[in-house]
Amino acid sequence: MAGKTVVITGGNTGIGKATALHLARRGARVILACRNRDKAEAAIADIHQETGSTDVFYMQLDLASLKSVRCFTETFLKTEKRLDLLINNAGLVADGRTEDGFGIQFGVNHLGHFLLTCQLLERLKEAGGGRVITLSSMAYRWGHIDFQTLAETKHLGTGRYSWQFFSAYCSSKLCNVLFTQELAKRLEGTNVTCYSVHPGVVKTELSRNVSLWQKFFIEPIAT
Repeated sequence: MAGKTVVITGGNTGIGKATALHLARRGARVILACRNRDKAEAAIADIHQETGSTDVFYMQLDLASLKSVRCFTETFLKTEKRLDLLINNAGLVADGRTEDGFGIQFGVNHLGHFLLTCQLLERLKEAGGGRVITLSSMAYRWGHIDFQTLAETKHLGTGRYSWQFFSAYCSSKLCNVLFTQELAKRLEGTNVTCYSVHPGVVKTELSRNVSLWQKFFIEPIAT
């Protein structure tokens, strides 16, 4: 990975941080695209201590705001000459709305990454052999997208009850898979490849925004 540039969303904790550490150890230039500067800087310090790499950086990105996504990509395209690997890692289980009025899980887990990827595609093509990796989950199997309701409410489902809460998460992961499949079709014949992955059952901060009893329901199958 020496000489290659990687963007990881949510790279300051959990799977994203572990991935960033591994890639930094292999010589990549790693950009942590995160909402929280303090957590990102703490993660960078940890990575530097473990790998000795000084080529890990923070750039502000809030996937719950399409304006923030556009600001991130504008800054990135002005300051970074190449992009070899985009890892759409960030995700959450929560109720509420994004800045743009979408259901928070639909907005953060799918829409923010959708826009981010589209905005960075040309730079990925320029690198030669660029890759897009989107972390989905085996939970996509329980997802269902009601397009009429989505058009009316901008939401994949409410979080009023735990099963609805989890159902909306599963549906957002189905969006990740469908997006990857369609993107792969559209990029046939180019040098960019796309993957959606299930990382396994991993204890992360995915359920940090839910109540204690909801964590009990979610964490045994969380990724």
